[in-house]
Amino acid sequence: MSKTLIIGASGQIGKMTTELLLKNEQNVTALVRDKTKLSDLESPFLNIVEQDLEGDFSEAIKGCDQVIFAAGSGGSTGDDKTLLIDLWAAAKAANYAKNNNVKHFIMVSSIGADNPDAIESDLKPYLVAKHMADEHLASSGLNYTIVRPGTLTDESASMKVTTQRPDDQDKAKISRENVANALLHIATNSFEKNRIFELFDGDTAIKSAVK
Repeated sequence: MSKTLIIGASGQIGKMTTELLLKNEQNVTALVRDKTKLSDLESPFLNIVEQDLEGDFSEAIKGCDQVIFAAGSGGSTGDDKTLLIDLWAAAKAANYAKNNNVKHFIMVSSIGADNPDAIESDLKPYLVAKHMADEHLASSGLNYTIVRPGTLTDESASMKVTTQRPDDQDKAKISRENVANALLHIATNSFEKNRIFELFDGDTAIKSAVK
């Protein structure tokens, strides 16, 4: 059976995705900086690896067929951590995946990462980091899916999304649970080509919207 490495498995989306994969009896290696944050998870399908993303975490990827990069520096950190985690750690993860012949790399990116210059706000350094990480993955030679969610919310999963950006900016949002369920669908299905798409709450079932 295949094994998925989830980088950032103790973050909100990362943990939700870990739980969903385990419920579907998928083998998961959860990479976290502090394993106590996953102390409530028990499953014969789970292996927890404690490692700092600012160091060498290449060992965690060995034996894994798939990677989900869901790590992030967090809103309370400075631009230095954004550079080290959202860009450098993501680039290292892609390099490690390439060296270990990983079959599929799923990147959790962000709306606006396609063109950081289009947004003048404090988020620009974060979007630049995401943009560069996405570009590195796309040029790596790996099979990849890059998901760019809209503004994240804590709403319950509606299980309905859209990949079309709403005209109304206030509607360009998505629940973290919907993102996690979309990642589950992507991780447990085969796709014929590399893809980059945005993701928002919508009216279409996840399995149909994320073909």
